[in-house]
Amino acid sequence: MPIEVEHDEVNQRFVAPIEGEFALVEYTRPDARTIDIHRSFVPPAGRGKGLAGTLVRAALDYAVAQGLGVIPTCPYVAGYIDKHEEYGPLVHA
Repeated sequence: MPIEVEHDEVNQRFVAPIEGEFALVEYTRPDARTIDIHRSFVPPAGRGKGLAGTLVRAALDYAVAQGLGVIPTCPYVAGYIDKHEEYGPLVHA
């Protein structure tokens, strides 16, 4: 079953339902040209299914589409970017 990721722009997060709970990636906007992706969470029922990667990819693809730089404060996000070199140019120190 495909994972449905929604961008909740008001609350600055990407969310996906999983068995009555939500997996999420949260970000802040330190300025108009940057997002700081600072938290990822997948409830136990969704772990090991690639959900975190799907959410992070959605957030990074959003950054690409909007022409934004990314600060990967969340260690999972930083590791994801290290493994997916195409997102490396987005990173702001």
